[in-house]
Amino acid sequence: MALYTLKRHERIKKRRDYTLVYRHGITAESPHFKITVLPNSLGWSRIGITVSRKIGTAVRRNMIKRRIREYFRLHKAMLPHSHDIVVTAKQGACSLSYAGTVGELERVLLHTVFQHAGTSRA
Repeated sequence: MALYTLKRHERIKKRRDYTLVYRHGITAESPHFKITVLPNSLGWSRIGITVSRKIGTAVRRNMIKRRIREYFRLHKAMLPHSHDIVVTAKQGACSLSYAGTVGELERVLLHTVFQHAGTSRA
């Protein structure tokens, strides 16, 4: 059961870490998300989520963040290890269902970003 938990150290919290990923990472976009990935030397992957006020009310922004965290929590074993992943929600992301969110994130993460990075699933 511990495999499906999202620990505190698996989240990007500091501004300098976000800035580092934005400057040096590989970016891919879907209609509702922009995903930037950068390898790290920690031995585990971390997730960072950005949702602007332009997206909607706090309730909608938090719903999007919960869905992204849930996807990462359930699928982190399939994602390559030792990467910082920053997901930025775009306009219209709150209109997606959970299944739609999962579909877009999988398409972009597993098929686009990690293919360009030259890494495979771990």
